[in-house]
Amino acid sequence: QVQLVESGGGLVQPGGSLRLSCAASGSIVSIYDMAWYRRPPGKQRELVAEITRVGSTNSVPSVKGRFTISRDNAKNTVSLQMNSLKPEDTAVYYCHADMIATIGGGRKYVAAWGQGTQVTVSS
Repeated sequence: QVQLVESGGGLVQPGGSLRLSCAASGSIVSIYDMAWYRRPPGKQRELVAEITRVGSTNSVPSVKGRFTISRDNAKNTVSLQMNSLKPEDTAVYYCHADMIATIGGGRKYVAAWGQGTQVTVSS
């Protein structure tokens, strides 16, 4: 079994900052791409930013220059530094990881998701 646990969400005023963290645990062999997604109220889940194992990153235009994704391969963690937050950034944020894990005595590909953390940007 593998688990992703997010932390760091909350309520922040427009223009403020938050840092989300996500820790992966369990019978992990190797983690490949990691990413942050979000689901705004009444909308579908969307990609925010992603990072490869070697540190190459990609983010959607709406967050470029404001959000920074990073990871620590030794600790199996991924973070999202969010600056200059706007009300439209309000959403439930989810951590995602593509990995190989040991399950049932064998190695299997797992697309793991965290439970989500609420980010609310409001004055």
